[in-house]
Amino acid sequence: MSGVPSNEPRPLSVLRAMIDSVDRDVLRLLARRTALVGELAEYKRHHRVQIRDLARERQIIDDRRARAVELGLAPNVIESIYRLVMWESRDRQSALRAEIPPDVDPCTVAIIGGNGQMGGCMARLFEDLGHYVIAADLQTKTTPAEAASAADVVVISVPIAETIRVIEQLGPLVRSDALLMDVTSIKQAPVEAMLRSTSASVVGTHPMFGPSVHSLQGQRVVLCPGRGREWEDWLRRMLHARGLVIKDADPASHDRAMAIVQVLVHYRAEVMGKTLARLGVSIEETLSFTSPIYLLELLMTARHFGQSADLYASIGMSNPAAGEVTAAFAAAANEVRELIVGRNFEGFRQLFEEMRAHFGDFTTEAMDLSSYLIDRLVERA
Repeated sequence: MSGVPSNEPRPLSVLRAMIDSVDRDVLRLLARRTALVGELAEYKRHHRVQIRDLARERQIIDDRRARAVELGLAPNVIESIYRLVMWESRDRQSALRAEIPPDVDPCTVAIIGGNGQMGGCMARLFEDLGHYVIAADLQTKTTPAEAASAADVVVISVPIAETIRVIEQLGPLVRSDALLMDVTSIKQAPVEAMLRSTSASVVGTHPMFGPSVHSLQGQRVVLCPGRGREWEDWLRRMLHARGLVIKDADPASHDRAMAIVQVLVHYRAEVMGKTLARLGVSIEETLSFTSPIYLLELLMTARHFGQSADLYASIGMSNPAAGEVTAAFAAAANEVRELIVGRNFEGFRQLFEEMRAHFGDFTTEAMDLSSYLIDRLVERA
């Protein structure tokens, strides 16, 4: 008897059409979930419930992993999917102002440097929270002096080299019942300048993210309180309501930490970029041989040079510990070089063990998290 055997696979076009149909069903279910998240946000706002519940998130992850195993799915993949789903859920709730109680009065917020990228980011943050924002810059109709005099909250978001001058110019104009704050990546000098130049409340802040982030959810911001507890509490509520993680620090401790978090990391990227250029390395050619680790390193280095030279120069040159940190890097680089060029295997092993002990348990966490990042990076490549 002629004809197609009963075990013949269905045609490719049919299988793809069936997969497309299933995917559309998945998207419809995600849309239903998002609608429920909107109701959840409204409930949390009226009952003053925080957006993020870590115990609930852990419960969801454990349950979805278990169900994935029952269904023959990879639990790690399902966990990754649900972490993204929960991230989007938190972001949606923040955009709906779930943590802003209905009885909070809107304020007038002046962004000095509002036409800049970070100024624009700060403007969107406060606008999303229902506040009236005045963007004042060199070319705006409203001058910085006019905005500073009129606003309840004055945010200084100008280049680092101009920050002290602008604070000293505008600080005396800020109302005594208002808040003066800045978003500069160094804190000791700006906070001292704000305290000197105004009788208003003062808080120094440092958003630990750039203006190009896709979401504020989970991003970190450092707070250095200066004066005025009522406005400090208000600012904490606003930042927390947009999903930001707040780290408290005194200005001097902040600047010491930034010597590592910013100066050292930026210096490393600059040295790597200069080395590649000096060796005449073709970036395109190396990418054809790339490992995931090299690709990750190269992406971060190229990202560095895709941004503002003035910004990174100011960050490095304004930190008082820059000389100490860069000298330590150069000395360490030379020490490691001597081990490699001298083929000192025992010395290299000893270095490795010393560094392993220094990082401690973070090495295990780093393996897990970096493996996750590498998997996502390979998927996009």
